[in-house]
Amino acid sequence: MDKIALTAGALYVIVLLRAGGTFAVGWLAGAGARRSRFAGRISSAKFGRAERAIQRWGAPVVAVSFLTVGFQTAANFLAGSMRMPLPRYIPALFVGGAAWALVYATAGIGALEVLGRLFAERTALGVSAVAVLLLAVCGVVVYRRRRAVPSSADTVADES
Repeated sequence: MDKIALTAGALYVIVLLRAGGTFAVGWLAGAGARRSRFAGRISSAKFGRAERAIQRWGAPVVAVSFLTVGFQTAANFLAGSMRMPLPRYIPALFVGGAAWALVYATAGIGALEVLGRLFAERTALGVSAVAVLLLAVCGVVVYRRRRAVPSSADTVADES
């Protein structure tokens, strides 16, 4: 149990620094955009409504984003660039970060212990499991890339 608490504590500090830093970079990027040539586009009525909605309702999205893969950085950056008030952002950061740290500490330590036992007791099976996992990840990447690139038949149909 001490191992999980120590790991969760370390991960919590890491996620608070990383997500808080992403929020700060977003805040600075938003401030810079408001002073740039994009200021006219950013001051539109639609953008203002979106900014007010994020300021008001974005905290739950930020908190839940920590339980997703690949969305939490975007959510924190967007919260910063859209100037979510700190009294709304900080609690979402603390709650979401705690959930993230606990999930990764418990599941991460469990997965590492299983892999450690597997490699220690049945090395060939452990190597095979890692190879299958890597092949599955490579397969998903190749599949997604092929779906993202339009085929020559699609480009001919679009040109006509």
